[in-house]
Amino acid sequence: MQERLNMQQTSPESYTGILKMEEHLNSTTLTHKHKGLIKLRASQINNCAYCIDMHTKELKNAGEPEARLFLISAWQETTVFTEEEKLILSITEELTLLHQKGLSDDTYNKAVGLFGEEYLSHIIMAVCTINVWNRIAVATNMGSLVKVS
Repeated sequence: MQERLNMQQTSPESYTGILKMEEHLNSTTLTHKHKGLIKLRASQINNCAYCIDMHTKELKNAGEPEARLFLISAWQETTVFTEEEKLILSITEELTLLHQKGLSDDTYNKAVGLFGEEYLSHIIMAVCTINVWNRIAVATNMGSLVKVS
């Protein structure tokens, strides 16, 4: 893969803005597990090798069982995720695949009922943020930095 620009160096103000979004999300009530599921699932959909590698390792280091990590891309076919987690994964997919239908009324209404508006706003912002990171990583070939140990 061709080496490409480093966004942190070439556009530090923009990069810092995205980091501030990430830092804000870390200060909300959104759980580490929920953020991790959002990050990994969106990264899988976006084929972002760098982020898939990073977020899989983060979840594993946080104690997430490997069986669940292996099944995230097939979450609808399993019973290893809670209803809450399935709803978060559904939101992640619908927003990441925005061009297909966007966030459906059904998913939105279930989420407001289960999480409330404030927590749902954190979920939405987390999905938006990882999608920005994925696009930066894919556009700059960061996947070539992934090393298997």
